[in-house]
Amino acid sequence: MEKKIRVLVAKPGLDGHDRGAKVIARALRDAGMEVIYTGLRQTPEQIVQAGIQEDADVIAMSILSGAHNHLFPRVMELLKEKKIDDVLVIGGGVIPDEDIPALKNAGIAAIFTPGTPTTETIEFIKNNLKRKA
Repeated sequence: MEKKIRVLVAKPGLDGHDRGAKVIARALRDAGMEVIYTGLRQTPEQIVQAGIQEDADVIAMSILSGAHNHLFPRVMELLKEKKIDDVLVIGGGVIPDEDIPALKNAGIAAIFTPGTPTTETIEFIKNNLKRKA
């Protein structure tokens, strides 16, 4: 039996809106992935710790608060400090186009903005896993 892709869906920072995160979590689940949702207001440290504890293949962060330029790279720094380089990290939410290159440069594999079809996110995950599921 093939191992399911494990995706940790996280809401970093003080953002209190999680409808988009729940929509993507449901779409990933319906696509056959195992989804762990951390809930609201997670610190980068909590997200990385949960990713380790849950043996996540993917960390998918959703943010609307505007703190993506600080919080997303911080998650990448913590993963690097812990020598974790086999987890695919993606982000989504209300993120200006001009911020996306710096986030990718920090190690975020992809950024999905509002209106992106969930099928695009699903296919990206399947085609870009760093671990063999």
